[in-house]
Amino acid sequence: MGPSTLSLKTVLGLLSLLFLLSFSSALKFDLPATTHKHERCIRNFVSNGQLVVVTAIVSGQRGDGQVVNMHIKDALGNEHGHPKDIAGETRQAFTSPADTAFDVCFENQLVSRQGVQNPSRHIELDVDIGADARDWSSIQAQEKLKPVETDLRRMEELVAEIVNEMDYLRAREQKLRDTNESTNERVKWFAIGTMGMLVGLGVWQVVYLRAYFRSKHLI
Repeated sequence: MGPSTLSLKTVLGLLSLLFLLSFSSALKFDLPATTHKHERCIRNFVSNGQLVVVTAIVSGQRGDGQVVNMHIKDALGNEHGHPKDIAGETRQAFTSPADTAFDVCFENQLVSRQGVQNPSRHIELDVDIGADARDWSSIQAQEKLKPVETDLRRMEELVAEIVNEMDYLRAREQKLRDTNESTNERVKWFAIGTMGMLVGLGVWQVVYLRAYFRSKHLI
């Protein structure tokens, strides 16, 4: 097997890995219209400093008696977008301020039925995080990269994100293990202290009762 054949297989393997890592499908669902406030939320997790691009495609059109609002917020209380009365394609982008979870929420307010028995909107949601959220076509054009170079660059960033995620998980595991060991140590000393108190109390009771019975000339 020559060097050129090995190189070709390596590139094909890397591209296959890239395809598996970046494979994702949009979430599709129907959102019924209601007269009261009711949100349907989809939760995801993001690391500190990662770019997030939320793309929502909503069926219908404005003025059809339904008002669809989108709300993006994280677990820290930060707001990352609240577009109202959306129809068609809507895109929101933000950079995560910390390692946290974020919610993409939708509500469909019923304004008028307009002869429709069960009004609803069909929503197609796509959430891209990190390397998947970057505009690689623009990067390829600006840096004049070949398609294979662009794919390898994208894969490099995906692998870096996986490594950072593994480092984060390892750090969390270390912290949890330290907490577990500290808790076990505290429980051990608490149990020893409790046993010591019980033994001391038993000895004191024996001495006190013996002294009491002797004072009463019972023993």
